[in-house]
Amino acid sequence: MEMPVTERLGLHIKRVEQELMAAKHAALRPLGLTVPQYVVLYTLDDKPGLSAAALARACLVTPQTIATVLANLETKGLITRRPHPWHRKVTEVLLTDEGSRLLAQADAKAVAIERRIADGFSPEERAQLIDLLARASGQLALAPERD
Repeated sequence: MEMPVTERLGLHIKRVEQELMAAKHAALRPLGLTVPQYVVLYTLDDKPGLSAAALARACLVTPQTIATVLANLETKGLITRRPHPWHRKVTEVLLTDEGSRLLAQADAKAVAIERRIADGFSPEERAQLIDLLARASGQLALAPERD
C-alpha cells in the first residue's frame, strides 16, 4: 500500500526525536555528559538504588549499553555501586554528591530545551500533543502488524 512521505507519522516523530537528541547532546557536551548518561543520572535521582537491569529497563536501553554507561559514570565519580542490603545478588546504583551536583546543571540545560519546545504550543495544544502521542504509542502496542 502506497503512503506519501508527508503522511508517514513515524518519519515526523523520528525527525523531531533526532532534533531533540541533537539539541540535548550539544547542551550536555560542555558538562562532559552524553544524553544516555544524563538519563541514567536523572533516573537514579528519581529512583535511587535501582539495579543495572532495572536501570536498563527504565532508560529504554540494552543491558550492554547500561553496563557501559554505568562504567563511565563510575569512572567519573558520579555514581557508586554497592550490594543491596536485602538481596545479596543485587547491586544497587546510587548518585554520588558530585553526580547530584552535575545532574542539577545538566537538568537545567535539558529543561531549557523542553521549555523551548513547549513555548511553541498553548497549554491546551501541549496537553493535546501529549494525548496524541500516547494514543500513537497505544496503537503500536495494541495493533497487530499489517502487511
